[in-house]
Amino acid sequence: MSDKDFVVALHKGLDTLTCFSRAHSRLTLSEVARLTGCTPASARRSLRTLWHLGYLECDGKHYWMNHKCLLVANAYLASRPLPSLAQPLLDGLSERTRESASLAKLLDGEALIIARSTARRSLSVGLGIGSRLPAYCSALGRVLLASLPRGEVRARVRQMTLRALTPRTVTEASEVIARVDEARERGFATSDGELEIGVRSMAVPVFNRAGAVVAGLSIAVRADRMGLSEFIEGFLPVLGRARDRLGEQIYQD
Repeated sequence: MSDKDFVVALHKGLDTLTCFSRAHSRLTLSEVARLTGCTPASARRSLRTLWHLGYLECDGKHYWMNHKCLLVANAYLASRPLPSLAQPLLDGLSERTRESASLAKLLDGEALIIARSTARRSLSVGLGIGSRLPAYCSALGRVLLASLPRGEVRARVRQMTLRALTPRTVTEASEVIARVDEARERGFATSDGELEIGVRSMAVPVFNRAGAVVAGLSIAVRADRMGLSEFIEGFLPVLGRARDRLGEQIYQD
């Protein structure tokens, strides 16, 4: 895209919307400026515009997201086939295993959940559509990174902030890259207590009919239910069958 076609104000406005999260649900102007890397004056213009359009609420000091933002999420879910194709399969997978199942795509350094079904709450923080998981320490993130060329994986991982979320989180770039290489060779990825102590997850790549990876499919269990080897042995075949059924329906995404 040429510079003349790039709308900086729109870029800043979208950055402003996406800086809100569970941890940052109500933000001041200065907090938005810090999170987006904008100047206070620029952040103010974005916030006031979004408030005027009804995407944000404001009490004079703090801003928070209004329900109108759901129109943007609904536009994606309604216009893309993958989430709607995946939901029945996720529901069936969750019902059979009595565990949580998720579908995600890679977004920069994170795995972005685009569909999910929960029969039993595995993660204490809870996850939903639009939730983001760090790619370096989540099973979904690792299996999605594994779909990229090795050189791109190395470059991406070395640009990430590798923060320890638990004492078990892998934070050495070389080890993260090794875990991604392992996922590429084995055809699946795992994360054992790295996102949350006591939670194990496993993910497989989802291929379209052309053989390209279009998403990652995962399942998570409480660690006290079963060991990692038992988890892989018992759930990988089920996960693989659900992945294959979904892949048969996808031409591209």
